[in-house]
Amino acid sequence: MAVQEARGGTGPAAHEGGCTCGDCPLGAREGHRRAVAAFLVQRDAFAAGQGLPAAVAHSASASRQWVSEELTQSAELVAARGRAEGGAWLARLWHRTAGAVGAALVLLLLVQALTAVGTGWTAARTAGLLAGVVFTGAVAAASWFHRMRGGALAPVIGEDNRLSTSRAVAAVWVLFVAYAVLVLVGRLVLASDPAERDALISGLDLARGAGLVTVLAVVCGVAVLARRVVGLRVLGQRLQKVPGDRPRAADLLTDDAGRGALTDIQYVAVAAVAVAFAAVRLARRPDRLPDLPWGLAVVVLVSAATYLAGKYAEGGRAVILSVVRSREAGDLDGPIRTGDDIEIRGAGFVPPGAQGADRLSRMVVRIGTVHVHVPLVPVAGGFGNPTDTVLTVPVPAEVEPGRVEVQVVTAAGAETNRYTIDVTD
Repeated sequence: MAVQEARGGTGPAAHEGGCTCGDCPLGAREGHRRAVAAFLVQRDAFAAGQGLPAAVAHSASASRQWVSEELTQSAELVAARGRAEGGAWLARLWHRTAGAVGAALVLLLLVQALTAVGTGWTAARTAGLLAGVVFTGAVAAASWFHRMRGGALAPVIGEDNRLSTSRAVAAVWVLFVAYAVLVLVGRLVLASDPAERDALISGLDLARGAGLVTVLAVVCGVAVLARRVVGLRVLGQRLQKVPGDRPRAADLLTDDAGRGALTDIQYVAVAAVAVAFAAVRLARRPDRLPDLPWGLAVVVLVSAATYLAGKYAEGGRAVILSVVRSREAGDLDGPIRTGDDIEIRGAGFVPPGAQGADRLSRMVVRIGTVHVHVPLVPVAGGFGNPTDTVLTVPVPAEVEPGRVEVQVVTAAGAETNRYTIDVTD
């Protein structure tokens, strides 16, 4: 308390969950952690039937609505804390990316020194080290210019605030080729013999680096095309995308829901093996571009095609298959009336990455001309409503009897097909 007041603060109230100062124990990360813990306690208490006020406890619909609104407010606070934590994390990341590049330069120096034992220091090692210094300086400068968006990782962060697999693979290949060319430039600067200079220039011939250039062109094209495909599918409501809280390394190998994605995993694995092979070839023959064998190049191309095909195949539009009257066990079947609960059965109501309460609370059902928010029904460890295949909502009294249309607007803003039901008096 005394420390905070000495720095101009007014006590703990001046450093709540949105605070991002480095010396505050209640910074953005701590505020988010506390908000999540409080929300989980509240959700589990409501799931156990605790905390309901007496004014709504007598009515199942009223208590459900009250619980849903309370959870929605708490979820919005958690989401706000999460955005603050994500922004603070990105702002801190540029230091780490710059430090990682510096550590890579030190590692390169150690490798050069160790391999020089017994063989002596060569011009190729000097060129490689100079290329590393230039490369490190360029990446560090880029990290500073993008310091509020993740440093050097800013170009590979997608519009959904996740790491993009296609951009990351393309970036690795671009950086590797740039480093290889810088090594040749260094050799060319240090060369004094005209014949040696001619040999170095001939090392850039397309015949020598055709496999490498082909792979570079394809992975860059896949990055651009994947972005185009995803954008068009989202606009056409054939794919639902929900922004993530912040980028994570696991995004390179998983889908938006955090499940392992085979197409992404194989693309990253094959690209990593091919880059490692090319790096060894560059170390062995630093006088020319790495000659990537066509067999390995074709493997990379097949992997890229598989990844792109997965982008075309993923997702799908949310659909309504049927709408029935919801009833408890033992109730008689009957027509749908205003005030009744209806079950909307289908698929794709909850898009990947939208399992959080703040996203689920945004789901809306249009019944005729009336918009009905889907209530949150807590259960132990999650929510029983809404789910990916079933939504339960009440038919409001404002709905006129007769044939009305039902349509769902998901958490990602996508609309389902229209389904017609009969509502009686």
